[in-house]
Amino acid sequence: MEYPQQEIQLILGNSNKRFSGVTSTMLQALPYQKEIMSVAVLGEHHLPDGFPSLSFREFVKLCKKPLADGSPRIFHARRNDEMIQAWVAKKLFGAKIKIVFTSTAQRHHSKFTRWLMSKMDAIITTCSAAGSYLKKPADIVIPHGIDIETYTAKDKTEPSDEIKVGVFGRIRPSKGIDLLIDAIIPILKSHSNVSLTVCGETTPKFQTYLSEQKEKLVKVNVSEQVEFLGKVEFNTLPNLYRSMDIVCAVSRNEGFGLTPLEAMASGTAVLTSEAGAWKDIIENAVHGYCVSTDNVESINEKLLYMVNHPEELITMGKAGRAHVEQNYTNKKEAELLCAFFKTLQNP
Repeated sequence: MEYPQQEIQLILGNSNKRFSGVTSTMLQALPYQKEIMSVAVLGEHHLPDGFPSLSFREFVKLCKKPLADGSPRIFHARRNDEMIQAWVAKKLFGAKIKIVFTSTAQRHHSKFTRWLMSKMDAIITTCSAAGSYLKKPADIVIPHGIDIETYTAKDKTEPSDEIKVGVFGRIRPSKGIDLLIDAIIPILKSHSNVSLTVCGETTPKFQTYLSEQKEKLVKVNVSEQVEFLGKVEFNTLPNLYRSMDIVCAVSRNEGFGLTPLEAMASGTAVLTSEAGAWKDIIENAVHGYCVSTDNVESINEKLLYMVNHPEELITMGKAGRAHVEQNYTNKKEAELLCAFFKTLQNP
């Protein structure tokens, strides 16, 4: 549905021509946001056909005047250059807007980013870990959501004889693949019914890192229990998640990290580190386990327990699916965002 420009209430930043995780996050919430508020996007990159987009000139012209009821439009930025676009429009061209920035970074912001954030009307963060790096507390925490129609749960009532462990994401040290390999090797040696599937792309920079992990497995004669799939097509991921009994995400650092949510929505138990938003999401012994980051011993301990209690994996998977349905859907994220935006329009 397209709206006349004068009715547009919410403008979303979309400054990166390359598709990224930030782009994906914006696009996944978009269909639900447009059911609540009239939306246009600054930049046409990657948008669904026919969706309203604006050039910078059109954006400035549109926002010269407030909405018909006198309230400002909302501009939602997720990148530095989007904050710059909105601030320039507001300060130099008189745009009648409130600017909101979502901060997901789990690192200390640069001085320039902090300055830009000080010019915002409101700050959103996605989890407590990201919020801990802000000099000033965020106005609200709104976690990301996922598409629970794409990631659906398997109907499983009996524990598996064969325990499949999976890890999804690019092969690089930050994702902790080496930690998982070190932790699972003793389990693979003592449990012939356990296998590991490693799913993710390896760029040339990290080919040596990948080779080192494979060599570890060969040295202890468990390489036949581990499969490296490399990069797979996006539409194959839901079935892969559903085929696993345990999905691990033991990154050393993350921005938010959607993989555990996708696994939980698929009815699969999870084992994660405390990176990203995972400490906020995972309830230990209910959805799986969240262990301290960069800790091989803790990964091994909890993974061994899960492997030895396959009946609990079914219960964890069902609880995870229910948790995502209630708290971490794209629709829920869109509803929370729009409700917050409306408080800024009508304080």
